[in-house]
Amino acid sequence: MKNADIKNLSVGDLQNKLAELKAEYSKTKLAHKISPVENPIQIRDLRRTIARLNTELTAKQQ
Repeated sequence: MKNADIKNLSVGDLQNKLAELKAEYSKTKLAHKISPVENPIQIRDLRRTIARLNTELTAKQQ
């Protein structure tokens, strides 16, 4: 998800997307511990997208 897309989301959409990505991140991380996932870069990308969403959510709430 690109920064331009994130900036266009409302606070409610940001919270929903954040919850969805956190669930996906924990699921992917658990699957990687059991057996290596095909694309481990996906874990890093999810973590960074979550950070971007958190940053934008904080900025919009102030």
